[in-house]
Amino acid sequence: MFMIDYKELSWQYWFVTACLLTAGVAGYPIGFSLAIVLTVVQLIHFTLREGSIAAFPVQVRFWYLVLLLVAFPEPMRIIYWIPTVGTWAQLIFGYCTMARCVSLLPWNRKEAFTAELVTRTFFSRPVRGNILQGLPPKTECDSQRASV
Repeated sequence: MFMIDYKELSWQYWFVTACLLTAGVAGYPIGFSLAIVLTVVQLIHFTLREGSIAAFPVQVRFWYLVLLLVAFPEPMRIIYWIPTVGTWAQLIFGYCTMARCVSLLPWNRKEAFTAELVTRTFFSRPVRGNILQGLPPKTECDSQRASV
């Protein structure tokens, strides 16, 4: 149930980011700026580590950064609650909504975009690694149900 992996560098990055976002939503807006800076550092680090900007962990961090930047203007700051709660969920339970969203982008999937795929993507159990590795395969039963 819990997927707290404090020995992993990626988990440590996300933990500090979650703390900074929590400070931001608690009334210390510098937390938002520092979370953005840390996410840029994380994005650069994972791009170098993975050797490609197309690597799935890099894509997740890129879109996470985009979300933080969209939320940065004062009137949009309410949006910061989404990555704050989501990052804590990822840290504690291993459920990363951003990774699940990114997995649905056309270049990251091998099957047609369907309601069944979206359901499987968002309601499958969290896994170690990334959602691309742990998404339950479409079964014969799923294919038959979809055609009924």
